[in-house]
Amino acid sequence: MKVLSSWLHEFLDAPVAPEAIAAAFDDLGTPVEEETRLGEGLDGIVVAEVLALAPHPNADKIQLVQVDAGDGEPLQICCGAFNMAVGDRVPLATLGTTMPGGMHIERRKLRGEWSNGMLCSAREIGLGDDHAGILVLDGGPSLGTPIAEVLGIEPDVLWELEVNPNRPDAMSVAGLARDLAAKVGVGFRLPSPPAVVPAGEPVTWASGGAGGRQGATTSAGTPFAAEIAAPDGCGRFLARVLTGVDPSAPSPGWMQRRLIDLGMRPISALVDISNYVMLELGQPNHPYDLAKVGGATLRVRRARAGESMTTLDDVERALTVDDLLITDGDDVPVGIAGVMGGADCEISAATTDVLLEMAWFDPTTISRTSRRLGLRSEASARFEKGVDPAISELAADRFCQLAAEICGGSAEAVQVDVRATLPARPPVLVRTARVNALLGTDLEPARIAEVLAPIGFSTEPQGPDHLVTIPTWRYDSATEIDVVEEVARHHGYRHIPNRELTEPRSGRLTERQLERRAVRRLLCGLGLAECQPLPFLAPGQLAAAGLDPAGIELVNPLVAEESVLRTALLPGLVAAVAHNHARRQLGVGLWEIGHIFLTPPEGQTLPDEREHLGVALAGREAPAAVEVWQVLAELLRLERPAVVNAQLPGLHPTRAAEVLVAGERVGSVGEVDPAVLDRHDVGERVAILEVDLGALHRAARRSPAYRQISRFPSSDIDLAFEVPDGVSAIEVERTLAGADPLVWAVRLFDVYRGEPVAAGSRSLAYAVRLQAVDRTLTDAEVADARARLIEAATGVHGAVLRG
Repeated sequence: MKVLSSWLHEFLDAPVAPEAIAAAFDDLGTPVEEETRLGEGLDGIVVAEVLALAPHPNADKIQLVQVDAGDGEPLQICCGAFNMAVGDRVPLATLGTTMPGGMHIERRKLRGEWSNGMLCSAREIGLGDDHAGILVLDGGPSLGTPIAEVLGIEPDVLWELEVNPNRPDAMSVAGLARDLAAKVGVGFRLPSPPAVVPAGEPVTWASGGAGGRQGATTSAGTPFAAEIAAPDGCGRFLARVLTGVDPSAPSPGWMQRRLIDLGMRPISALVDISNYVMLELGQPNHPYDLAKVGGATLRVRRARAGESMTTLDDVERALTVDDLLITDGDDVPVGIAGVMGGADCEISAATTDVLLEMAWFDPTTISRTSRRLGLRSEASARFEKGVDPAISELAADRFCQLAAEICGGSAEAVQVDVRATLPARPPVLVRTARVNALLGTDLEPARIAEVLAPIGFSTEPQGPDHLVTIPTWRYDSATEIDVVEEVARHHGYRHIPNRELTEPRSGRLTERQLERRAVRRLLCGLGLAECQPLPFLAPGQLAAAGLDPAGIELVNPLVAEESVLRTALLPGLVAAVAHNHARRQLGVGLWEIGHIFLTPPEGQTLPDEREHLGVALAGREAPAAVEVWQVLAELLRLERPAVVNAQLPGLHPTRAAEVLVAGERVGSVGEVDPAVLDRHDVGERVAILEVDLGALHRAARRSPAYRQISRFPSSDIDLAFEVPDGVSAIEVERTLAGADPLVWAVRLFDVYRGEPVAAGSRSLAYAVRLQAVDRTLTDAEVADARARLIEAATGVHGAVLRG
């Protein structure tokens, strides 16, 4: 919603600085998205007369225009517009002028011809978006007169505000001004046009009748009528007749400028007045050419199945029984209620008598129709939020006042005002204690009533609480929390102190959930990518992975080709590696946390479901998977983690091991069997780790161990041993780590098979760091420690030191 400072001030009893207005809108929950200063930068733009037009000798799209700016001296201007004629009066930006957009006007040569200024379009002087041609001025203004004086442009400020769906009142200048006046503490007043018709019964929520038909007769004896045949969709329908209007009369410049500034295009006087009243008071309305309305009657009904009509944009719209129509006395549709009028009864140059409609339509009905048709108008945007049903008469009076001033028409002193039942909005009990509990304030009941009164929420004391009557212009407010929000807005969010939340947490992550998250972070930190294969396998997929083919079969699988529950994560991980390998993505590192399903033990009906962690490292050997296991064991502080060589299904016959914690088996590690990789067309080694997370969670844990950090330099040595294949590399590492108190760290950095290493053995190379916390080691100490390491490895594992 856009709004002008000058328009707002027509509703305020005292001037308010633009900075204060912008700050107030921000505090009220309608923040300023853009601020534009209007009427600035026009000082050097004056009226000039076109003396002569000539083609540019070197450019087809530029002409040479000779103008007189009032001093009798012709000036040559190079101009790209061709809509001028000799004798026209046009705006001229003289040399030295800084335009509203920031462009500085200087003497320039264009294709060899001098230009001594610039002729301006409407957009260039801030009068809308029209820049198709130069603005030709009407009325023959005096040459040299400042353009701001000719056009009546005064300095102004235009704000574009963010309006939320729950603020129907903020869709009008009056609604914004009411909110602003209450916030800054000045008086608020609505327009007071002459009342054409004596006021009828006041309108309140849930008031009205059952609809029906109501008629009246003009002073010339012309009858007209209105009817509500769909009382569930229309709560009020008011109609008036204006006679003797001059359709050729243009709307005044001030009105056109306001419409342009707020994003609307001036069309004709009556249409402009209609849009002006809607923007000002928030009441959409529609003027019909009375001569074109069959039976001089407007009727609101539901559309019939298969019915259609052509709207003002010349598009034929197919309607449904949920749509609301306005028809004439012959039951011919003349408009889609609350959305757009029809083409048959629109105002034209021949219109002299007008049938004016003001109505209240059900917001839900209008919203559904607008969305279904993909037809959103300024009227529908307001109706679907909920307009004020009590403002129809004021809006009609305002329309009649402006029409009389601009078009010379006179309003008949009669109207028809058909009412159906409006939605119920009973008074709301607002508890002071509840207000303070929600806002974190300590407001007194009197303060609550004080902030609500200026925005029309009347209060009746109920002990320490209030019974609040919601005004008709706030369709969105219906409950206590809605009123509390109004208190917060007008008391001021800035006046509500910040406080730390002290409510106890109602829930928290379990130890297992926290541990699972830590494992996920670790695997991601190792540079591995998560994959999520489905737990359903095709028959034969377990066997293809080298596992026991006897899995649990589903009776009603989602896909017939995936009817077996997996018994391990291995098949899915190998399939994921194969998928990447087929697309030349080599060396991928994947991990998965998922469930496996084993045959239920005796006495149990459901499968034995367990949560496993699997890691697949393509292009790497078994030690890489062992290293992941070691890092995982360190993270979880597992007691005596180990690997023991073993032959396991699906894994390499000589490069596989069981994973143990405190002597209990919790998983497997190694390399995938080459036969399994061949069946999946994987041409690289794949290291694999699979462990039972449930078993790890239950496993014994060691207490956190801390040791002193040494300030002294370390000594690093490398030792390579020839070790039988049946000896675990981790066992050798553990032996070396405990062989001497000076050993600070041991790391396996190379595994080698082949000549000259004997068959059935492999070479394991370790980097050993020696360090003391209280001294720098001597060469003799390093040599002694090295000897003890070699002795331990050869004595315990039968290892042979390699030269």
